[in-house]
Amino acid sequence: MTSRRLVITVCPREPGVVALPIARGGRVVRLSSEAILRHLRELVAERGLDARVRLREGCAGGCSAPGPNVSLEIFPLTRPGEREDHVAIDWKTYVYSLASLDCLAAVIEDNLGRPRR
Repeated sequence: MTSRRLVITVCPREPGVVALPIARGGRVVRLSSEAILRHLRELVAERGLDARVRLREGCAGGCSAPGPNVSLEIFPLTRPGEREDHVAIDWKTYVYSLASLDCLAAVIEDNLGRPRR
């Protein structure tokens, strides 16, 4: 599988919460968009993925109903010293579907193509 980098967008304006564990096997917690962004940042830092995962606030789509909603763009990972390519090779949205995941970490794990922890 091609090495990937992710740009994950979380919309801070969408009200609502989703209930799911942060990591596999964890306890279920209620997450607003602010909490989702905070926990994703923590997961990226804990796993040393700063070079491969960027988080941002912005429109993730799905503004007609309560969120929280997340979207992501998938890019090829560049070699050291090369400029990053800004043409996505794939994308995915979790508009109204975050609750279907087994944990929040799946947003990162499923899309980087790495084995789940």
